[in-house]
Amino acid sequence: AMLPELEAAQEVLGNEKATQAEVDEACDTLTRAYLNLRLKPNKDLLSDLINKANGLNSTSYTANTWAVVENEVIKAQAVLEDSEASEAEVKASEKALTKALEGLEMKSVEPVKAGDTTANAIKTGDNSLIGTSIALMSLSLAGYYISKKRKY
Repeated sequence: AMLPELEAAQEVLGNEKATQAEVDEACDTLTRAYLNLRLKPNKDLLSDLINKANGLNSTSYTANTWAVVENEVIKAQAVLEDSEASEAEVKASEKALTKALEGLEMKSVEPVKAGDTTANAIKTGDNSLIGTSIALMSLSLAGYYISKKRKY
């Protein structure tokens, strides 16, 4: 908003035939534009909080607490994208999203019942690469020893 006023003031400054009234008017207009300027608030923390919330797995949390987080993320995203957002709006959005994230509750895990064999049948890893890893390690060691023998 200040750039057009600055350009107009520079034209008056460069005009040797400008009257004192034109200079005064340009100065007043430029001063008003300068006073209307405001610093853009830093939105880095808000952006980080949104990314943190978006990186969470919704299935791990209760529906009620997750709904609160989703709602606050939508509001925070709007503030983040608003180029005219004030420092107070950014801070309020950061506070609300932080509070929503802190209020997340994990879903309760059902305890294993006596005699339930399905809990023990769950596989947590893949062992198919162990044989390949051992074979590659053996070949590497063999190559190392062969190269050592050739040097002497």
